Amino acid sequence: MTAFLALTIFCVAFFFIATEKADKVKTVLIAAGLMAVLGLIPGEEVFYSEHEGIDWNVIFLLFGMMIIVGIIKRTGVFDYLAIWAAKRSQGRPYRLMVMLMIITAVASPVLDNVTTIMLVAPVTVVVCNRLQIPAQPYLIAEVLASNIGGAATLIGDPPNIIIGSRGGLTFNDFLVHMTPIVVIIFAVFVLLTRVLFARSFRYNPEHVAEVMALQERRAITDPRLLARCLIVLAGVIAGFALHSVLHVAPSIVALVGAGVMMLVAKADVAETMEEVEWPTLVFFMGLFVMVAGLVHTGVIETIGTWAVNLLGDAPFLSATTLLFGSGVLGAFFDNIPYVATMAPIVEGLVAEAPAPEIGQALWWAFALGADFGGNGTAVAASANVVAIGIAARTGHRISFWEFTKYGALVTVLSMVMAWVYVWLRYFT
Repeated sequence: MTAFLALTIFCVAFFFIATEKADKVKTVLIAAGLMAVLGLIPGEEVFYSEHEGIDWNVIFLLFGMMIIVGIIKRTGVFDYLAIWAAKRSQGRPYRLMVMLMIITAVASPVLDNVTTIMLVAPVTVVVCNRLQIPAQPYLIAEVLASNIGGAATLIGDPPNIIIGSRGGLTFNDFLVHMTPIVVIIFAVFVLLTRVLFARSFRYNPEHVAEVMALQERRAITDPRLLARCLIVLAGVIAGFALHSVLHVAPSIVALVGAGVMMLVAKADVAETMEEVEWPTLVFFMGLFVMVAGLVHTGVIETIGTWAVNLLGDAPFLSATTLLFGSGVLGAFFDNIPYVATMAPIVEGLVAEAPAPEIGQALWWAFALGADFGGNGTAVAASANVVAIGIAARTGHRISFWEFTKYGALVTVLSMVMAWVYVWLRYFT
């Protein structure tokens, strides 16, 4: 009964989020409140539990990076990068999109996809405003690219950290097994965007000429502040990259970086807090509580166990189920709590595998499905929600279905290619 109630509340809330018949922040808060009142979440543990509650690592990572990006923005560096990108692409819309996607995809495996989107999205909005073209296609393409690129490494996508910890997989393991298919899928995706966003590629010679005449260096309003900010940002990026060595959570690195950034910039606290996307943070917290209800009542575990057991003990069928099942479920539930819940189930399957290589293949199938499933809908991954929040705040609103119609297609294509890769590499 409790599982049915939790699933009903989640589905109704998801309906209102998807159809946008109600504000998404109000929707998740009401749904989270109902989960709490009906006892469908683990009481006060929802604020402390690693697997059945709010993921504060994600919340504080976002909070810290919002402060860092907000302060850096005051130096004019985003205008500089926007003008530089526009001039290098000569204002050609598709060429510009490819440039931005490559930057995003290359940065995501090192920083993580959420941080990358927070750094690239403001540049995208500025350059699109300069060229007077719609920013929505570029932001959507960047998010999809970040979720694809982030799958390549242990630290590129939060679910990978959970999988690496559970499966005893190292940073190098991810590079060897995940990076090849990520590169292939990204290359195909770059070609696909030419067709997906063809109607959005409008070239206006007048606006391009205006941008080409600009001097990007003049966009920097405070060179000294920029130098200090870039030093702090470099330290934050180094902290992210050395996560597995320092054993310091990315959220702590972001918070420390935000504090140091405010000190070196002599920033006013009240003004800095205005740069924080509070609705986005509240939406995440409510969404985590909603998913906690599904976890606590056993809905996700039941669905996962049923899906895996449906195909029996055949290793390739199990890998297929994990890949496509994770992709489908990950498209509707945030992939972080989903992976945390499913990891013990996968661990049990790996233990029963006929050979260690087959067992490891199950982990890779699981990771590929969970990572690429993050493109499935507008709420499937943290980067998606962050980008949509930035778009709304800058006047380039992206609806749930506008994102999802592109994301779902890319997800299906990615999973099919990943499935062929798993079959050829591990089962032939």
